Amino acid sequence: MELRVGDRAYDVTTRALVMGIVNRTPDSFFDQGRYFDMDASLKLAEQLVNDGADIIDVGGVKAGPGPEVGAEEELERVIPAIEALHARIDVPLSVDTWRAEVARQAYAAGAVVGNDISGFGDPDYLAVSAEAGATVVATHIRLKPRVRDPEPEYPNGDVVTAVCDFLVGRAKQAEHAGIAPARIVLDAGLDLGKTWEQSLELLRASDRLADLGYPLLLSASNKTFLGRFLELEIDERNEASLGATAIGVTLGCRIVRAHDVRGTRRVCDVLAAVMEAA
Repeated sequence: MELRVGDRAYDVTTRALVMGIVNRTPDSFFDQGRYFDMDASLKLAEQLVNDGADIIDVGGVKAGPGPEVGAEEELERVIPAIEALHARIDVPLSVDTWRAEVARQAYAAGAVVGNDISGFGDPDYLAVSAEAGATVVATHIRLKPRVRDPEPEYPNGDVVTAVCDFLVGRAKQAEHAGIAPARIVLDAGLDLGKTWEQSLELLRASDRLADLGYPLLLSASNKTFLGRFLELEIDERNEASLGATAIGVTLGCRIVRAHDVRGTRRVCDVLAAVMEAA
């Protein structure tokens, strides 16, 4: 399988790419604003690249509930960072946004991936991405970003089928908008409108999601579902995150979004070596 990001083509038959996370938010669920300062964000991104990140994902609004962040404020958080990183580092940049206008300006600033947790809820998102030649991430979410969904239910209790159907539909929308299949990535959206049990079920079904025919992104790093069943606080979930990475990559995930890039890179490299030796 080939994945195209910007002007680069990656053979992800056995090798998974690592997407390092840079949150330019004062209320990130994991780092709680530790890297909100611009200088701290840039230093973090450079460290993640040194640790083996293939892609850097820059976000300005957290996915969960919190104070309102308007488009202008989101732009102020992410665009200067993307411009600075585009000048400093030689890896593709991703913008974590569900707003088409933020994506448009981010692409102009140097981003080549639109990581949209809303499932293309903004009707202009795909057209803007297609015009820029960007890669897009279609993520499953049951409601909308920033909306609590404490008791999600799915038809016949089958979360896997519901997520597969949703993602295939979004991928076809992206293709219809003019985005090539090699530039369309799927993400099951663990924790986004799922109970911890449903997120575990989706992780276990990564092979079924990978069989949909598009590169599959795993975003499990330090998430709530890992903490719930192991009774771990946020800063205690790294080993669980690496375990989830091993499971996901073994079952077909080919991009791993991670806070611990160094550890994730090592897990992915070991799995690639094993798969290549098979």
